[in-house]
Amino acid sequence: MMRIERHDIVHLDPAAWPEIVADHPALQAVPEIAGWTGATRPLIARRPACGDRAGMVPLGLALPPALGKRRLALGVRPDAIAAVAPPPRLADAAAAAPAGWRDTIAALVAAAPATRCFGSLAWTWLTGLPYGSATSDIDLLWRVASPDRAAGLAAAITTIEARAPMRLDGEFVTPRNLAVQWREWASAAPEVLAKSADDCRMAPRAMLFA
Repeated sequence: MMRIERHDIVHLDPAAWPEIVADHPALQAVPEIAGWTGATRPLIARRPACGDRAGMVPLGLALPPALGKRRLALGVRPDAIAAVAPPPRLADAAAAAPAGWRDTIAALVAAAPATRCFGSLAWTWLTGLPYGSATSDIDLLWRVASPDRAAGLAAAITTIEARAPMRLDGEFVTPRNLAVQWREWASAAPEVLAKSADDCRMAPRAMLFA
């Protein structure tokens, strides 16, 4: 099975979509779901759950408020996947952000040009549907190569958030594809919650970059 990381953007073969919907009753009750993939709207990779069937790729579909604001979990056969891509770059998704977010996004991109995003901003950018609200957070991903880079970036994010109109959530992702919440890393706790494509566990800070 192909390697897909958490938060990866997954496009399905539209020809496989009717069978997938038929196999997932929760999807059948969603308005406009039949044309989801036909409108080139993606799904997102998630960690496996206990109820997932073997051999299936675990995916999630987030619905905007107008369609019920639900988070749906489903599994698909690998051959139903047409393309996989990393989450969108924040610099690109900025076009879908509220005007009041633009200065904060510019500062984040200046601090780390390769910053990526997921959550409501990414879904709005990817689907053309409105996901955000006045109280939305912004969810971000940063790939970091070393503890020193993580520490410097955490300091920069803390400064940016102090004058931001929204909460800045997100994860640092290490070269081992282990993710940790940036606030948890900034806390200097000796152990942090590390997430991977397969599980999550408490781990010593030093192990993340070992």
